[in-house]
Amino acid sequence: MELTCLHNKFKFPSLPHLSRPFFKNPNPRIFPRKINILFLASASDTVVASSIKELGSKKDDEFGDLKSWMHRNGLPRCKVVLNESTSHDEKHMPVHYVAASEDLRAGDVAFSVPNSLVVTLERVLGNETVAELLTTNKLSELACLALYLMYEKKQGKKSFWYPYIRELDRQRGRGQLAVESPLLWSEEELAYLTGSPTKAEVLERAEGIKREYNELDTVWFMAGSLFQQYPYDIPTEAFPFEIFKQAFVAVQSCVVHLQKVPLAQRFALVPLGPPLLAYRSNCKAMLSAVNGAVELVVDRACKAGEPIVVWCGPQPNSKLLINYGFVDDDNSYDRLVC
Repeated sequence: MELTCLHNKFKFPSLPHLSRPFFKNPNPRIFPRKINILFLASASDTVVASSIKELGSKKDDEFGDLKSWMHRNGLPRCKVVLNESTSHDEKHMPVHYVAASEDLRAGDVAFSVPNSLVVTLERVLGNETVAELLTTNKLSELACLALYLMYEKKQGKKSFWYPYIRELDRQRGRGQLAVESPLLWSEEELAYLTGSPTKAEVLERAEGIKREYNELDTVWFMAGSLFQQYPYDIPTEAFPFEIFKQAFVAVQSCVVHLQKVPLAQRFALVPLGPPLLAYRSNCKAMLSAVNGAVELVVDRACKAGEPIVVWCGPQPNSKLLINYGFVDDDNSYDRLVC
């Protein structure tokens, strides 16, 4: 599989599967691709690290890599490894991706992450009733999960989730090609979407995130027992809107939607899951809740060292772009809007 890196100095062909004319001028933020580009935000107070120096600190070696930390905390033997992919920009650190550690056949279990290493609203709020009340009223699961990780980020190495957050930091919202969700683009960059209905979708989603930010203090007051452990102000005083927006987009690009589980467990952040997995529209492998764990059964043969791919759901390219910052040139769920 090859990645096509777009730069302004080249003449670009039009993307073949986008809904209606997608842009007037080539935008280096938009990439058709066949392997994972999932994106977090970049800011010092959210779930993304503030500097490359911080990410490369030898002091962090005491925790080992993400997979080593998971094994120490209950991850059973699995059939994957974390490999590195260099960035096209030498200023960016290499990013990790989940690859097969041995040859896999369709139907093999690649890994099984115990629930103790999965972040859900049940864990965050400690009360399924509160979780249901919050998420059926004014706040989404994504907003609650984003807020949780923002506070955990402030805990630094004291947080149990520090190695996982550090891995998300390493990704820095760029994937291999330095691309972000258009929710984080500047007004000038959004102008590339003029003429496409996707621009209106982006603006509408951004307004929704703002409304959720204005309701964040509800979480604080309804789940006060959770936030007593954090010596910080209430959410809207502790975090500016831009920081929350970045964290929200980060969680949006990483969250897994589990099936056949209670409401408070349906949205989950799974180490070894996105953004470390490759998303592909023509894949049927999904992360599933099974016997107190979240496991991945591969749907195709995979050679040792190859990226593990999963399905991103029946989403057109406009949704993939907004949610994850990429488009898929083999997306059978895309459509032309006339």
